[in-house]
Amino acid sequence: MKSIVISSDSSGGGKTTITLGIIKALMEKGFDVQGYKVGPDYIDSAFHSRITGKASRNLDLYLMGEDGVKASYSRGEGDLGVVEGVMGLYDGKWIDSKYSTAHVAKTLGLPVVLVISPKAQVATLCAEINGLVNFEEDVNILGVILNNISESYYGLLKASIEYNCKIKVFGYVPNDERLVLGSRHLGLIQSSEIDDLEERVDVCSELILKHVDVEGLIEYFKETPKYEDNFHLENKGLNIGVAYDKAFSFYYKENLELLSEVGKIIYFSPLKDKALPEGLDFLYIGGGYPEVFLEELSNNKTMLQSIKNALDNGLRCYAECGGLMYLAEAIDNGEIQRDTVGFFSGKATMTKTLQNFGYAEIEINVDNKIVSKGTKIKCHEFHKSCVNTKDNKIYKLTNTMYDGKIKEWTCGYVKNNTLAGYAHVHFFGNIDFLKQLIESR
Repeated sequence: MKSIVISSDSSGGGKTTITLGIIKALMEKGFDVQGYKVGPDYIDSAFHSRITGKASRNLDLYLMGEDGVKASYSRGEGDLGVVEGVMGLYDGKWIDSKYSTAHVAKTLGLPVVLVISPKAQVATLCAEINGLVNFEEDVNILGVILNNISESYYGLLKASIEYNCKIKVFGYVPNDERLVLGSRHLGLIQSSEIDDLEERVDVCSELILKHVDVEGLIEYFKETPKYEDNFHLENKGLNIGVAYDKAFSFYYKENLELLSEVGKIIYFSPLKDKALPEGLDFLYIGGGYPEVFLEELSNNKTMLQSIKNALDNGLRCYAECGGLMYLAEAIDNGEIQRDTVGFFSGKATMTKTLQNFGYAEIEINVDNKIVSKGTKIKCHEFHKSCVNTKDNKIYKLTNTMYDGKIKEWTCGYVKNNTLAGYAHVHFFGNIDFLKQLIESR
């Protein structure tokens, strides 16, 4: 497969919109396109998946390791791969470029196209572009696509960039209010909540086909090798329930693939189904926006009781972030408070600011019957809520800051055979953790 990386100078530069438009434009030209997303993000990946009709894949060097990133990339299918970056090109965990889009591009040997939204700049923009091009010599920046500008402004910038930067200007996307995707407290609105997403992407694709040299761009897609993939598990014959609907949709494709190797995945909806599927051996409740769909979740009393009964009776369960909130007694979303599963004591409350944000490492620091004490797990947290349950905690989380200072906090609630926490975990980087979750001790 041939691929390219779409990056930017910052968050909010138009990466997602332009990436979706490029994907659709390539599909219009008859190519089978695979989407990828750098970093831990779930929402952008879901946008890719909805447009391509196939699961987008995350490429996160911190959570997955280099071998995990290469394996995930090689699982992609299609003629062309489009990799959407995260934040600015060189923005990683802290003050250097480690775990950044640039780091992923170098790991996979892929070229980069910058999407930039200029504001009242000409030569100064060229200085910024040259800074990006020259910051790390082994990052292959091919050129730029200018976003959200007029035709006349584009003509001026194209001439200036070609004169001052000596890189290709592939074209531009004009300002169009139809391209705005919307956002909420944790980022973009989910793809499943935008009824006219396809129409908006069609508009972007039409603009790209008209104003961007797509044929020229295709020439720069780079062929990549098939990387080794050793991330597989033995079939245990388990029936695995996975909560999946608009309220719970934050799952890494590779996590689900590993679980499908362990047994049979049975998807169900906490919003619409009346009860858990019968005969489950393991339950996985991922993250999402339970606070947004609180009324519907709370009104589904039979599902709430079904989950509580199953967990009270010892069903093995792993829940992340929104899943943790759902298993508490109630959720207060700032406007209403409603009852939820009630397996863990206390309630989840939405907050105005991020509680914990970014990469961290978990150490299991309490003896328990689910995960061995001393186990270390790479994770990511991103939430504007807190849970006040008094149930037992087994996670000590550590984040080493840019200045060497260490931030520590606790999480990871254990009760019966259930483990739930705010941390999002990619199983490629934590295979041993997954094995312990699904195997009885």
